[in-house]
Amino acid sequence: MPAKTPVSSFNAPSVSPANQAEELRQTIRHHEQQYYVLDSPEITDAEYDVLVRRLQQLETEHPELLTPDSPTQRVGGKPREGVQKLAHSSPMLSLDNALDEGELRAFDARVRELLGGAEFRYVAELKMDGLSLATRYNDGKFTKAITRGDGSIGEDVTENARTIRSVPLKTRGTPETAAVFEIRGEVVMNRLAFERLNSDREEQGLSRFANPRNAAAGSLRLLEPGVTASRRLEYYAYFLLDEAGRPLFDSHWQSLDWMAEHGFKVNPKRRICNNVDEALEFCREWEAEREKLPYEIDGVVIKVDSVPQQVQLGYTAKAPRWAIAFKYAARQVETEITGIVVQVGRTGALTPVAILAPKVVSGVTVSRATLHNEDEIARLGLQIGDTVIVERSGDVIPKVVRVKMQGTYRKPFQMPVECPVCGGRVVREEGEAASRCINMNCPARLKESIRHFASRGVMSIDGLGDALIDQLVDSGLVGGVADLYKLTVEQLVGLERMGMKSATNVIQNIDRSRFMPMPRVISALGIRFVGERTAELLAEHFGTMERLAGATPEELQQAQEVGPKVAESIFAFFHEPQNQQLLDRLKSAGLMFEHLVRRRSGGPLTGLTFVLTGTMPNLTRDEAKFRIEAAGGKVSAAVSRKTSFVVAGEEAGSKLEKARELNVPVIGEPELVAMLPETR
Repeated sequence: MPAKTPVSSFNAPSVSPANQAEELRQTIRHHEQQYYVLDSPEITDAEYDVLVRRLQQLETEHPELLTPDSPTQRVGGKPREGVQKLAHSSPMLSLDNALDEGELRAFDARVRELLGGAEFRYVAELKMDGLSLATRYNDGKFTKAITRGDGSIGEDVTENARTIRSVPLKTRGTPETAAVFEIRGEVVMNRLAFERLNSDREEQGLSRFANPRNAAAGSLRLLEPGVTASRRLEYYAYFLLDEAGRPLFDSHWQSLDWMAEHGFKVNPKRRICNNVDEALEFCREWEAEREKLPYEIDGVVIKVDSVPQQVQLGYTAKAPRWAIAFKYAARQVETEITGIVVQVGRTGALTPVAILAPKVVSGVTVSRATLHNEDEIARLGLQIGDTVIVERSGDVIPKVVRVKMQGTYRKPFQMPVECPVCGGRVVREEGEAASRCINMNCPARLKESIRHFASRGVMSIDGLGDALIDQLVDSGLVGGVADLYKLTVEQLVGLERMGMKSATNVIQNIDRSRFMPMPRVISALGIRFVGERTAELLAEHFGTMERLAGATPEELQQAQEVGPKVAESIFAFFHEPQNQQLLDRLKSAGLMFEHLVRRRSGGPLTGLTFVLTGTMPNLTRDEAKFRIEAAGGKVSAAVSRKTSFVVAGEEAGSKLEKARELNVPVIGEPELVAMLPETR
C-alpha cells in the first residue's frame, strides 16, 4: 500500500517527477485518512513530515505538478462519514514544524523580518499529544463540542465531551466583549488512565491501544457517552475566541489567564519568552523532564503573543506564520529481533514488520517495528536474531534505526513470492522499493479497491461511501468488486443507517455505472501507473478489453505514452489468474469492454454539439456525455452560437441563461434520451 512506501522510493531516478508526486499524494492522503479519520496511524510523525516535505520540494521544483487537491494545499483529512458534521467558526489550522534549533531560529528570523523590527514576545506551551476539540459557550453555558475534522468541518461530539470533567458545563463568568465564545483545546488521556484502559481491554480479550493519543481520539468519538465517561479524558484549553472565531483579547497570554480564571484547565507549564533563546531554553528544559509528566508531549508550541502582530504576520495556505511547533527528537531503545512477519496493506504493498523482544518506552510497550521493504532490510544489514536500536516518538509502529549487534544465530529474511493473505502473485516492479500483491480482490486490499472503483471520476457510484463499503465487506455481501453488481435493495436495507430510499439510490447508481465508457473501466481496475489519461490512450489504441488484456509488453508499448515500466505493470495485472476471473465477472455484469466512442463517426448525433447544465433525474453527467459521444455527438463545456442544444436539468445555472440569450435550443432529459440510440 502507498502508506508503507518509504520516502527513499520517491527519489528513485527511474521514476518521473510526475509519478513521484502522484504517489506521494496518494501515500499522504492514506496517512491523513488513517490519522485524522480512522484514528489508526501507521507511520511516525517524523516519517509523515518527510513525505510532505518531499512533495513540497517536488511542487516547488516543478510548479506544473501542483494541483488544487494536493495535500500541501489543504489543512488535513476529512471527517468520518455517518456522524453529524458541523462547520467551525474559523479554520482550525495545523502548525508548521521546527525539527531542530536551526529551523526554530529560521522561524524567528522570518517573524522579525515580517514585523519590521518591532518588539514582540513569544508564549511557549507544551505540545500535548491528543485530539483537538472546539467547545462553544453561550452566556457561560456549554452548548457544543466539535472535533477538528478537516479543519473547516468537524464532528459533533457534544454529549461525549459533556462527560469530561475538565470541560466546564458552566463557567465562572463570560468575557465582557461577547456573550457567545469558543474555547479550543486538546483532549488527552494521561499515562495512568491509559495503562488502566489497556489492562481492562486485555482482560476482556480486546487489543491494546497503541498510545494515549490513539486512545483519547477513539474514546471521544465513541457512540456511547457512558463509555467515554469511563475513559477519564482530560481537556486542556489553549485558545479563546469570539462567536466569529476571532481572539477576544489582544494578548494570547491574557486569554490563557482568563480561561484559567474562569474554570478551564490550562496547562500551567507555559512561559512568556522575550526572544528565541528563551524559547529554546524552555524547549530544552521540558525535553529533559518530559518523562516525568503524567501525560504525553511531543514538543513545544511557540506563538507570537500579540494578536495584532499575529494578524500582521498572517497565514500560509495551511498554517499561521505566527506560530510553530518545535518537535522533540524521537526516543530510542535497544532490543532483539525475534522474527519478521509480512503485512499486506490496503493497496497490496507487502511490508515486513520486525517482531521485537518487548521493551517499555515512555510507558508504552514496544513489540513491533516497521522495516518498510526489502531494500531497507538490506541497507540495515539486518537479520532475525540481531540486536537493534528502535526509535519511537509517540508513534503506533516504531522503526528500526540500525543494527547494534549481530546475533549469534542469525536468519536472513526473504519476501514471499505469494501473498500471505490470498495466495496471489507478488511482484516487485523495476525501480520500485515495494513488493505488491496484484490481486485486486485480495481481502487485505478489497475495501480500498472498492473505494477506488466507486470513486468520482472512475465509476462514479454515488452513495457508496466508506461506511457502506465497510459494512458490505464486513458482512460478507461483497467479496470482490464484481459482487457490487449482484447487490439488491433488500440486502442494503438490512444494513445500518440504510433506508429504502438510500438503498434504492445506491442500487440505481451501481446499475448506471454499467454504462461508463471503457477508459473508466480500465482506470477502475486500479492497475499501477494507469490513471485517467493512460486508460484513455489504452482504450483508443486497443479498442477492446480482450485485446488489451492479451497484449504483450512490447505491444503495450506501442500505445501512446506507455513505456516499459507501465507496460510491465499492465501485463502483470492481466496475467494474474484471479484478475482474469474478475474481468470475466465484470464483463458478465455488462460493463463496457469495448471503446464505443471509436465508432462515433456516422452516428445519429454526428455534427451536433451539446452543453450539459444542471442535474437530470435519471442520467448522470458522465453517462449523458458518454452516450452523446458514443452516438457521434460532441459535448462542450461552454455555450456558443455553434452549440446545437443545451440540455438543462434542475438548478441549471448561467449556461441556461446564455442559451436563451443566444437563442440556442434548450431541451430536457426526455428529449435527449429520445435522440439517443437504444442502449443494450
